Amino acid sequence: MSRVQWLPIMGLVGWLAVASSAQGQSTPYIGFVYPAGGQQGTTVEVKLGGQRIDGASGAVVTGEGVSAKLVQYYRRLSNQEMTLLREQLRDLKPAARTRTRSWAKAKPAPADKETREIIANIESRVREWVNRPACAALSSIAVIEVTIAPDAEPGPRELRLITAQGMTNPMPFHVGQVPEVARKPMTTSDVQVLGKEALAQRKRPPEEEEVQITIPCTMNGQIASGEFNRYRFTAEKGQQLVASVDARSLVPYIADAVPGWFQPVVSVCDADGKEVAYNDDFRFKPDPTFCFEVPKDGEYVLTITDALFRGREDFVYRVTLGEIPYLTSVFPLGGRVGEAAGIEMDGWHLNGAKVCAPSQDAEAGIHWVTAKKGKMVTNRVPFALDTLPECLDKESNDDPSRAQKVTLPIIVNGRIDKCDDWDVFQIEGKAGDTIVAEVMARRLDSPVDSMLKLTDSSGKVLALNDDCEDPGVGLNTHHADSCLMVKLPADGTYFVHLGDTARSGGKDHAYRLRLSAPRPDFALRAVPSGGGIRGRGSAAVTVYAIRKDGFDGDIVLTLAAPKKGFSASPVTLKKGAETVKFGIKTSLAVSDGPVRLVIEGRAKIGDQEVVHEVVPAEDRMQAFLWRHLLPAEEFSLLVSNPFRRPPPTRIPKETTVEVKPPKAGATPAQFTKRQVEGRLRQLRLLYEEWLLTDEFYNAKVAECEASK
Repeated sequence: MSRVQWLPIMGLVGWLAVASSAQGQSTPYIGFVYPAGGQQGTTVEVKLGGQRIDGASGAVVTGEGVSAKLVQYYRRLSNQEMTLLREQLRDLKPAARTRTRSWAKAKPAPADKETREIIANIESRVREWVNRPACAALSSIAVIEVTIAPDAEPGPRELRLITAQGMTNPMPFHVGQVPEVARKPMTTSDVQVLGKEALAQRKRPPEEEEVQITIPCTMNGQIASGEFNRYRFTAEKGQQLVASVDARSLVPYIADAVPGWFQPVVSVCDADGKEVAYNDDFRFKPDPTFCFEVPKDGEYVLTITDALFRGREDFVYRVTLGEIPYLTSVFPLGGRVGEAAGIEMDGWHLNGAKVCAPSQDAEAGIHWVTAKKGKMVTNRVPFALDTLPECLDKESNDDPSRAQKVTLPIIVNGRIDKCDDWDVFQIEGKAGDTIVAEVMARRLDSPVDSMLKLTDSSGKVLALNDDCEDPGVGLNTHHADSCLMVKLPADGTYFVHLGDTARSGGKDHAYRLRLSAPRPDFALRAVPSGGGIRGRGSAAVTVYAIRKDGFDGDIVLTLAAPKKGFSASPVTLKKGAETVKFGIKTSLAVSDGPVRLVIEGRAKIGDQEVVHEVVPAEDRMQAFLWRHLLPAEEFSLLVSNPFRRPPPTRIPKETTVEVKPPKAGATPAQFTKRQVEGRLRQLRLLYEEWLLTDEFYNAKVAECEASK
């Protein structure tokens, strides 16, 4: 067979179909970031895995004090491209042609620097290709360098990769405060067998099975199927060590729902193997967090694995261990706008810590609260602000005879103090009045799974609610907060009962109960949270309306204070509608970087005009069932021309090419123009990536031309 017959036609057609499909699905995506954070004042090399990230050119991180730049991008190579690279390598290293023919003479190593570099590049790409993630959605790899300023604010940020098609989805990246260690990125193989993911894992070298650390420390790693990651440290008797894990929160959704989501399990054993601490979750969250007392001086080993012994590249974790201040909860869970908040803290190592509360000019909504102890800043917890009057619940108000009398409108801040406890509130109402009783607890990280009921003075139950779905809550699948909206049948006394469906209680079981007339309102989400827009073109986002307390009016969407080169026509979310497309145009050919935009929604509620900013979000699915509008920090668009080819980085040199004729009796292969163009595109990309010599490239181009 002639050398021009280097690929079966069906294989080439298959490649073209895949390429066409990939081009049609142009939304870039990253599925994991490893390590998912770094210490203040350091520079960290970070590996990202995703798909459709062709033309990766940089990365952005939200907030100040953190910058990122692209180091390397490994384009996903097809089987046909790998065949070309192996053929090129055999031409340059004939000894690699066969391992069994001892008589095969190896040519001396190439003397010229360029050829040696091409050989090294090919060998590197082959290793990367062989070890690429088994999951196709993670198989395109980018390496970035993240620089964190010493004074960068600690806590989670959002990281996005910049590609030729725009920006990817955001992924969490944490700024830490203590020294960090990171295991080598996971090495896997391109094997995908559902239910047998362990076949795709390479065994970790013995020297990597256990890592020596000095506390305090943050440990970064990835879990392979059936793998245990161990960390050995020395501790002193009486130390109160906090272990805080970020795992599910780092990759809250995965590309294919297989093998499932990371369920980390952490244990601590002494030198004799005796377990001294264990945890597999914290309250209702799957990431473990616990504090334990060191029983004696000596060495200890912390072990982390998956509860079901699953794993792959996106099973990423961060474990912080040490005598660090940690905030488990605050009380109350919120306060009134414009008033100083007296906040009680609960947690570990908080003696002398000072609460960092929202400022008095902060607007109504959910904010973040931290505490500061010396130079250390704790984790953050949510804190709600509202405009209504507020009060505290007064015990014992566990039945109607001892109900706490309140006057509407009011927000009651209380606790379910003990198991099987009910808090009961007495209100007065008139026939025809509509009242709303709404609990905020689980949405504010409280373990309370609330139950609400409204009774009249005779004890008759008029309304009952366990869970009330909130589409804007993000990844909370529990929807454990309750809400009632009831029209009162008569003048008289009524009782609002609040309890926990799990019959649990305690100091941390806090809640906020709103009792008021309906307050019609709305919230808005825009999906996707950012991305790309073609130069001098347009893009559209889907805006979701989350209507509250019976509001069903029109909402007019506009681009607020549009940036130069961007415009949008007003769009109306019609009465009762839940979604609408919002188009954005640009007159720019390209932009220097992501451009942050703000979309606003306006509605007439009563005699007032209400304006709310649209919150950017990602529409994600879990377990083929739950869909979530996952809020993001900002909405940004990158203006680019994905079809514009940059100037070639390498110009082929002319070489003498001899195309061998087909053997006698052989039928010359014939390919369509499209097939040949696809092959030429492969060759050009490989050449510009310094993976082909001029001689090899020119020979293959000549073969393509001869096969038309």
